[in-house]
Amino acid sequence: MLELTEVTRRVGGELHLDRISLRLERGSLNVLLGPTLAGKTSLMRVMAGLDPPSSGTVSFNDVDVTGRPVRERNVAMVYQQFINYPGLSVRENIASPLRVRGANKRMITTEVARAAALLRLEPYLDRKPSELSGGQQQRVALARAIVKKADLVLLDEPLANLDYKLREELREELPRLFADSGSVVVYATTEPTEALLLGGSTATMREGAITQFGKTIDVFRKPQDLVTAVTFSDPPLNVLPVRASAGKTWPRSGPEANCALRPLPDGHWTLAFRPHHLRLGEGGPRALRFMLNVVSSEITGSESYVHLAFGDLRWVMLAHGVQVHPAGATLTAHVEPERVMTFDQDGLAVTLREAA
Repeated sequence: MLELTEVTRRVGGELHLDRISLRLERGSLNVLLGPTLAGKTSLMRVMAGLDPPSSGTVSFNDVDVTGRPVRERNVAMVYQQFINYPGLSVRENIASPLRVRGANKRMITTEVARAAALLRLEPYLDRKPSELSGGQQQRVALARAIVKKADLVLLDEPLANLDYKLREELREELPRLFADSGSVVVYATTEPTEALLLGGSTATMREGAITQFGKTIDVFRKPQDLVTAVTFSDPPLNVLPVRASAGKTWPRSGPEANCALRPLPDGHWTLAFRPHHLRLGEGGPRALRFMLNVVSSEITGSESYVHLAFGDLRWVMLAHGVQVHPAGATLTAHVEPERVMTFDQDGLAVTLREAA
């Protein structure tokens, strides 16, 4: 078990990590999800012992390892930019953690073959890293992490440089593989879709802080605040600031006459909904309805992204199939009430029942 308690890290005058407390169980897959510069890599480096926290503690299996350097911990780390030993063959690179540990020849042969098969490296075992493509070299780094069977495995956007098909396959394989090893696995990504595909648990991060941690599907479906909802949405979350008074609700910006909103208690609120929940037509009798202007359409094959304007706000509708709408056209779209998230003026989530 890895446990961080009130971990803060400052570099110069900059705050990189802000009072992070986190408890990760053995055999668990944990995703760090956040935009670039959210603090994911900084947090991983503190977990590994590469950087010390300015304050707070890091414990593994109830032993304080805060001041213990990385060489004294059983940690494997794979970065987005592959790191291999240039003078060793692929076979020797993969086997290196086992040789350091003093494993016997039979075990080394078995484990290297297993990892090479998983990552489709068998044809390249006798080559040097310089003879491989970037994607192949990243696979070597992943294979080395797999055979090490470390207590803590840190994967910092490790699939970013791989081709689409292999990336999809590994997303399916990695959770099962590392769960079998009993390692604590931490996987950093900027992609909400990748977090959902990996499953496990997710910690959303923004500006060096964790905004929410829990089962991945629960964090996605029930964000506790607007920051988490925005972080866990791709395409971007559609947001509508509103004001309520005397039983009526209006947009704080945008054409008041072009939408139908449910009453809320007096005050300022933010309504939010995901692009795939915004749909053409008027919807059911309780649906929120909008008149929207088309900005552009993107067709990706089985899906279409329709970019829309509601006053000064810019929204996206993710629709199935081919949706071609000319720029400047007016559309009627709706969101069913159960798909709308409501946040108070502090950005905290409330249920519709609480806000009604």
